[in-house]
Amino acid sequence: MRLAVDAAGMDKGEAALDLAAGLLRGGGTVALPTETVYGLGANALDGAAVARIFAAKERPDWDPLIVHVCDEVMLARVVADVPEVARRLMEAFWPGPLTLLLRRSEGIPDGVTAGRPLVGVRMPAHPVALELIRRAGVPVAAPSANRFGHTSPTTAAHVLADLDGRIDAVVDGGATECGVESTVVDATVSPMVVYRPGAVTLEQLAAVGGPVRMYEEQGELRARPRGALPSPGVGLRHYAPRARVVLVEGEGIAGRLTEALRGVSGGVVGLMLPDGVPDGEVDVAGVSAVYAWGAWGRPEELAQRLFAGLRELDGRGCEVIVCPVPGDAGIGRAIRDRLRKAASRAGVDD
Repeated sequence: MRLAVDAAGMDKGEAALDLAAGLLRGGGTVALPTETVYGLGANALDGAAVARIFAAKERPDWDPLIVHVCDEVMLARVVADVPEVARRLMEAFWPGPLTLLLRRSEGIPDGVTAGRPLVGVRMPAHPVALELIRRAGVPVAAPSANRFGHTSPTTAAHVLADLDGRIDAVVDGGATECGVESTVVDATVSPMVVYRPGAVTLEQLAAVGGPVRMYEEQGELRARPRGALPSPGVGLRHYAPRARVVLVEGEGIAGRLTEALRGVSGGVVGLMLPDGVPDGEVDVAGVSAVYAWGAWGRPEELAQRLFAGLRELDGRGCEVIVCPVPGDAGIGRAIRDRLRKAASRAGVDD
């Protein structure tokens, strides 16, 4: 069921919002737009409803979920306490694309956290998401609304391509703004640990909350970990199109892209091509499909269009996708993280 709600005129979508809210209260699964990507939501306090998320996505139980709240009262139902540093981050970045790992309350089912003591929680900035959660009256667990391991959805059409017939409804609020998932940070330790980079950058976190470092995997990154993941968003099998992804970076990016395209043997080749690539033109002879990715000098635009581009080239039958990699400043770090995981070919039994 597709329920259209325009963020600019939500009064016209009240019936759709009430229907979706009722589904959530009743233990159903509803995909909803956020400012990052579309999430697949269910009542975070209902273990059976949470299990329906995992079933619809075919998501393994070792991969924890993020809980979405609309206000302080709802937050208190999800977490046991809020450290001072976390409070400062909330004041600076909520509502927004920041997930905080905090001590879970007793009401949170083990399925949400993969049995771990910390729960990821955030307050989304999308007005449709906030209003839907408010009307539902329950915190909403919501990982990205796609089959496990696939490219995250940034439109309702992307959601339906993966989950049509597997969920109760999708609330269509248009294309998402950020295009990459939220930053995830553990604010219970010092220095704080960022498990997944996103639109809220390490520099911004440090300016508000103090010392911060990136999470480093212990040993080889595995597609199927030996135990529960420490945080949402760190699993290897994420963000991957069907096509094999070839990443290109370094100085002279135009020449490197041309060289990479010439080196691809056989198959239907797609190219994620930004505008304004420095150091010359890219030779696209032999390329079957080109996605106009956005401006190379505007990483926020590249982030917003990243998953849509990978999905489009997949849909055009590409077997190989060649993609340049931006620098790691600001949101570029998040783009690099998603592309690194999209390009991984590790098997599930590694």
